[in-house]
Amino acid sequence: MKKLLYILVLTLIVTSCEDVIDVDLPNGAPRLVIDASFETYLNETPVDIEGGVRLTLSAPFFDDEVPTVSNATVFITNQSNNTIINFAESIEPGFYTPEIVEFIPEFNTSYTLTVIYDNETYTATTELVPTVPIDNIVQGDATLFDGDETEVIIFFTDDGARDDYYLFDFDFSLFLASEDRFYQGESFNFSYFYEDMIAGQNLTIKILGIDERYFNYANLLIEQSEQEGGNPFLTPPVVLRGNIINTTNPDNYPLGYFNLSEASRLGFTVEE
Repeated sequence: MKKLLYILVLTLIVTSCEDVIDVDLPNGAPRLVIDASFETYLNETPVDIEGGVRLTLSAPFFDDEVPTVSNATVFITNQSNNTIINFAESIEPGFYTPEIVEFIPEFNTSYTLTVIYDNETYTATTELVPTVPIDNIVQGDATLFDGDETEVIIFFTDDGARDDYYLFDFDFSLFLASEDRFYQGESFNFSYFYEDMIAGQNLTIKILGIDERYFNYANLLIEQSEQEGGNPFLTPPVVLRGNIINTTNPDNYPLGYFNLSEASRLGFTVEE
């Protein structure tokens, strides 16, 4: 229905206007975009961790390509013992991973990310945020508007000893941020509806622990991207400040976020 509405509006515009209007959008100076997100699966043996530090530059709105940054110094400092883990650019341009030692963050420990680029230093400090495991995933038979959606029901139990914020990753760059205000300490389930799924299709659903500030940041990113055109966490669609600061030149602030999440994941196969 939404696509049909867009087509009708576009048709009206095209048929009612004959003059071509060039829109000159102002472009500011490129800013460094730092996406430093790590997921630690402590409930898996051996412990697994996913993520890294992705560096890009902001680009004009209509540009198809996002410039990557390859000449930066990147490291993370464990503030409890001042150990440093250095990162190097991987085979993927602009994506930095640990050089030698695997980075597995621990709870109740502050970690500081440092990125040095173009003679300016960017830093952010955060801690590993706990989550809860996914108890179960089942397929339901409810639908929404079109009648051909696939309902997947996610079950989990919130920890009543703390205020929790979660980021659900439903695969295919689909996300949902949630807080436990209305289900604290309870067993809870909710439905998520997929479009264009086929029987036998495999997917992985994750639940990440996040703090309140990242919860607000994620909500804004998801809302502004409307889940279209790719992963909203790779390149912020608007000038949205995260938790990273420029200590050399505060006015030249970066975009992006430094986040450490404990995560739980569970695979699921779509049925008939």
